[in-house]
Formats: sequence, C-alpha cells, structure tokens
Amino acid sequence: MSAKIARGAAAPRPRPKNKAPARGGRGRKGAAEASQLPEAVRRVSWFVLIGMLAALAIALLAAFRVPQMIGTGLGEAIGEAGFSMKRVEIKGARKVPQLQIYNIAFDQPTAAMPLIDLEATRQRLLRFGWVREARVSRRFPDTLVVDIVERKPAAVWQHNQRLALIDMDGVVLEPVRMDAMPDLPIVIGPAANVHASELGRLVDAAPKLQAMMAGASWIGGRRWDIRFQSGEILALPEGEAAARKALATFARMDQATQLLGRGFVRFDMRIPGKFIVRVSNEPGSSVPSIAPNTPPKDAPAETPGTPGIDPAQTI
Repeated sequence: MSAKIARGAAAPRPRPKNKAPARGGRGRKGAAEASQLPEAVRRVSWFVLIGMLAALAIALLAAFRVPQMIGTGLGEAIGEAGFSMKRVEIKGARKVPQLQIYNIAFDQPTAAMPLIDLEATRQRLLRFGWVREARVSRRFPDTLVVDIVERKPAAVWQHNQRLALIDMDGVVLEPVRMDAMPDLPIVIGPAANVHASELGRLVDAAPKLQAMMAGASWIGGRRWDIRFQSGEILALPEGEAAARKALATFARMDQATQLLGRGFVRFDMRIPGKFIVRVSNEPGSSVPSIAPNTPPKDAPAETPGTPGIDPAQTI
C-alpha cells in the first residue's frame, strides 16, 4: 500500500490535548483589578466631597440667617395679606391695669400674626406682681388673646414701717395705705412674707381660731407669735410640725376652757410639755379663773399655782 503526498501542502500539526496557560496570566488579571480600584476610590471621594460642600453651604446659610429671613419674609407676606394684629382681647384682669397689658401686647417688632412672639409677651406680663399666670394665643385673622390669672391677697406685710399687700406665696402685690387697710391678717417682721405659706398651713390646722386671729409676727427668723383680736399673744415653738401641733392643741383647749377673751396676756407653748399663761402685773389687775373643764387628753401639763397659770411668769 502506498501513501500519496500532495504537492505544495504542509502536513497538519498535532493539536495538544491540554493547553498550558500562558505565563503571566494572573498578573494581567491582577493589573486589571488594580486599575478598577482607583476608580471606585475616586467615586467615593467625590460623594464625600459633595457631602462636605453641602454641609458647608447649609452652615453658611444658617450663619447668614437665610432660613430666618425666608421665614420672616413669608410671615410678613401673610401679614400684608390681612393677618396682622389689630385687636387684643384681655381675660381675667381685674387688678392689673389693662392699659399696661395693651402696651405690652402691641409692643412687637412686627404686627404680622405669625411673627408675634407669644412666649416673650407672656414673660413680660409675668413681671407684674398681680399676675400669677398668663396665657397668650393667636386668634386669626387679627386678634391676640391674653388670659390673666391673678394672685389672691392673703395678708398685709408690715416691715420697715411700710405696709404691703401679699399673697399666700409672699409675693408683694402693691403698697397699702393706713387709711385703706383691708380686712386681712398682718404679718410682721423681716422675711415674714416669705413664710406666709407656712403660716397659712398653720391656720389650716386650727380653722376655728382663724376668725379670731389678728396677725402674726415672725420672731428671730425661727418661729411665729400669733396675735388674736382679743389682745392675747400665743408663742408657738420652732418648726412647722411642732407649731402646727401646738396650735391645734391650743384650739381644743380654748374650746374646752375658753382661754381667749378672759383677760390673759400671753400663752407660751415653746417648751414641750408645758403651757405657760402670763397675766398683766398692772395695779388692780386680777388673775382670771379658768373653768374647771377637763382639758383635752393631749394638752400640756399645767404648771403649779392657779390652774393653767405660772404666777412667776406674770408680766
């Protein structure tokens, strides 16, 4: 058998079964990935830069009050459209001069209703002694509503030869003239007005004595002396709890033996467990007798001598 060879044709080369990868292929792939990494970094950097520029722009706008200017301009435009303050409605003001309330209400940087500073107006109203609370609100289109809650007079404070009307919190409301004294208790002494609320709680402990009280003196910055309309003085111990208990005990003793209005001068309950009664030592004065009623079981023990009276303590 003979083989034929075609002239001019080259014999085909055998194709390898497994082609080995070209040397340096991994390096080209790593180079491609490395070329993509700077592109991602550049994109992130652009986003960060844009965010920083936006934050800077917002800060500059706030620094130059651009939002406030826009809001003010909008509020002024609303005011020019008819929503501007023309009326003030006052509620609850009886002692506070209404003219002064009007002056505060209309004293605004602008009359545009949306731009009225309600809280600033309220704070200015609270400077009046009579004003306990104030509420300020808008009623569109053109009315500012001022609702006043006034303080209630509770006593007259006498200090440094001056008289002033105060409420239960000790806030000075207004001066008082001697020829126009109100029918209220008188508290006497430095800082007596500050402790007026404490005195009110003491009086609440003995409501039956309240109508007979004429006033009280704050003694030494520590305790109260109660003065009655019949002229007697009751010295209470220090401390609100001890004073409240002593006053309640005195009220029960007065109900049982009628201590007030009998000619006594002073009752002293400052010493725990003792009830000292003082009488006048003026010529011709006599020691009042006390009805032999059974005293309350929580009343202090009587001192020797006349029942309930210590003769050595007469004045």
